Amino acid sequence: MPIIHDTAGRRDRLRNQLRDHSGADAQVAAFVVSDLVNVRYLTGFTGSNAAVLIDVSDPAGDRIATDGRYLTQVAAQVPDVEPVIERACVPALVAHARTAGAARIGFEADAETVAGHRALTASIEDSGVELVGLTGVVQGLRAVKDAGEIALLRAACAIGDAALARIIADGVLRAGTTEREAARALEFEMYRLGADGIAFETIVAAGPHSAIPHHRPTHTALADGDLVKIDFGAVVGGYHSDMTRTFVLHRAADWQRDIYDLVATAQAAGRTALAPGMELRDVDAAARAVIDDAGHGDHYVHGLGHGVGLEIHEAPGIGKLSTGTLPCGAAVTVEPGVYLPGWGGVRIEDTLVVTQGDPELLTTTDKTFTVI
Repeated sequence: MPIIHDTAGRRDRLRNQLRDHSGADAQVAAFVVSDLVNVRYLTGFTGSNAAVLIDVSDPAGDRIATDGRYLTQVAAQVPDVEPVIERACVPALVAHARTAGAARIGFEADAETVAGHRALTASIEDSGVELVGLTGVVQGLRAVKDAGEIALLRAACAIGDAALARIIADGVLRAGTTEREAARALEFEMYRLGADGIAFETIVAAGPHSAIPHHRPTHTALADGDLVKIDFGAVVGGYHSDMTRTFVLHRAADWQRDIYDLVATAQAAGRTALAPGMELRDVDAAARAVIDDAGHGDHYVHGLGHGVGLEIHEAPGIGKLSTGTLPCGAAVTVEPGVYLPGWGGVRIEDTLVVTQGDPELLTTTDKTFTVI
């Protein structure tokens, strides 16, 4: 869907954050962004080799570096930033900032390699220029979604909902279908419905495999009585959806219903806890307490959720060890699970947007215990 992002506004917000930050580490004259997802967020550029220079004092000093393969693409996608055509993007932008008089130049420490940093350090030796490594700066901006981003997330989630409904209606989830066949059928439907891509390798996990949180589909056939856990997503305009539903084929055992009801109760508690300003670890605890109290704490082996957007896993993370608070406008998953090795597992996952009122639910497939 055609949505034009305010990339200039994003660069200005980053510029203001760098300018106004009181910490000494942020007092830089220029900042080089090299993580390709962050480059896309700040400029709209989708090539495989690029970096962006943010001039902290003057937007006219911003530059985007890429190589000669992308001359046409960079002109079309980033008409408002002057390009620098060099294959070694980060060194080229550091050199440009030096020439412009920057004495302290920031770089993404969480994106640069050890070898790359060594080369950068050598390039400024005896120049009087200082390199300052910064982490998570752009990721923090990305955690709060604007209206255009939320619209793309809605579209991606709607495709996922429709694709799952279609393969159920077509009888794909039946005894004899393999995990891989079901996964590929679901992915085909997402593409058919307009997805630009799949958010990650689709998980279809049947029977004992459903107790493996990130099982990769095999040629194992689905069988009557199996728990079938399906975790998948679509990509629209670069933005990812994420949803998990768990079903039972043909007949259900009491223990399956019990585990499902427990996870559903925990998931509802997690959704209810999504409010601006909530401590991230407290959101996790709201759901985790339900499972702990039922005696299955050792069978819940991951965090409650994560941010989604240009990446399938991005800030904020919601887990036992998470720090910080939940911002209004964050798009996050809530996905508790209980996994019984050798028996099976249940996970229920939604993507939601944090608002000042109730969170907006983007994945709307029914969560009632369902026997197919």
